[in-house]
Amino acid sequence: MLTFNPSLTPSLQESSLLTDLYQLTMAACYAGEGIAEKKASFELFVRRLPDNFGYLIAMGLAQGLQYLENLRFSAEQIDYLQSTGIFDHVTPYFWSLLQNQGFTGDVWAVPEGIPIFANEPLLRVEAPLWQAQIVETYLLNTINYQTLIATRAARMRDIAGEKAILLEFGTRRAFSPQGAIWAARAALGAGFDATSNVLAAKELNQQPSGTMAHALVMAIKGLSGSEDEAFMAFNRHFPGATLLIDTYDTLAAAQRLAENREIEIKGVRVDSGDLGSLSQKVRSLLPKVNIFASGDIDEWELQRLRSENALFDGYGVGTRLVTGHPVNGVYKLVEIDNVPTMKQSSNKMTYPGRKQIFRRYNNGIIESDRLALIEEEIESGETPLLELVITEGNLLKENESLDTIRQRVQTSLKSLPEDTHKITKPSPIQVNISQPLETLRQSLIV
Repeated sequence: MLTFNPSLTPSLQESSLLTDLYQLTMAACYAGEGIAEKKASFELFVRRLPDNFGYLIAMGLAQGLQYLENLRFSAEQIDYLQSTGIFDHVTPYFWSLLQNQGFTGDVWAVPEGIPIFANEPLLRVEAPLWQAQIVETYLLNTINYQTLIATRAARMRDIAGEKAILLEFGTRRAFSPQGAIWAARAALGAGFDATSNVLAAKELNQQPSGTMAHALVMAIKGLSGSEDEAFMAFNRHFPGATLLIDTYDTLAAAQRLAENREIEIKGVRVDSGDLGSLSQKVRSLLPKVNIFASGDIDEWELQRLRSENALFDGYGVGTRLVTGHPVNGVYKLVEIDNVPTMKQSSNKMTYPGRKQIFRRYNNGIIESDRLALIEEEIESGETPLLELVITEGNLLKENESLDTIRQRVQTSLKSLPEDTHKITKPSPIQVNISQPLETLRQSLIV
């Protein structure tokens, strides 16, 4: 009989089982074969950028590191695994590993807010094989999703310009409550001004921001017979709040608000219709009022509105920010017990060995990247991107503030060549494969 469990959002201490079954069965197999504690290195990267993306903004590292820091298997979790019957034939050694160890490895990662490109590792885990295997699912979940949201948010900020107000409204369309919080974090880190998600704002020490919905206008009008009374009621309780004016007739509502001397209007929002044309007409009626747009806004819609000389001061962005084609990051074994490894499948080839990304700038603009083996020397004018963030299971620094990450994103966007900024047919930065890395790859081809 199925029973309802109201708590399906695990705490960090409960997240050890938030993994795919095969991670655990492989770890059990490693234990049975006597290789579970061999040192392994896995790298997380994308093979190719999503269509019409010239770059990705790395995000989600902080949650990944928190997960690793808290990785423990409780007696209750182990009892559950044993009760499934799936593990009836595994060695007792596997259970002793789960009982006695958390994460004891090292992690190298690109800082959040840095642009990365195809085949460049956002993160490398160097740990006992069974540990490095089990953590794959959670790391891909947080980094893939937040990187997608941060990249979309950065592109929107890039097009909207520095002065436009960008509000994250995606909670109702995000794929889960946890995803909604992560989406808010990634959007704020990549340059958005605020989120409507109250819990996310609380957890991130931010001020939540929002307007009102059509329901309030419809409810009060239905009872009092006046849309204007709805506006006045909301203004009485929230003076200066932004009013939603497109429930019935956008321009008629704007005209009445312009003539209303009983309330001080600071902002209005338009959620439907010909947004570009409406913005200009509302501006003529309310010249000193902030005008916001919402309703299926994305970077292409922002570009279209700007090309039409729309007069919006800000945008509320939801569905098309927190959903969309995923960032298809993968997590692949690149070295085991000091032996380089690589996948050779058609269209899914990987580069072997532990690697570093060396970035070269020319007058503040990224010129090229070099993907190289970690033992290769840094060349003049290069900057290494991967930093040691966990050593022997211990975090090396505190989580960065959103302000720090946001500033890094802004600096990063300014460092991208003009063609890389494009949202249609962009030109990504060239990633050069070092000669030693290519030689190693060729030597391993079967």
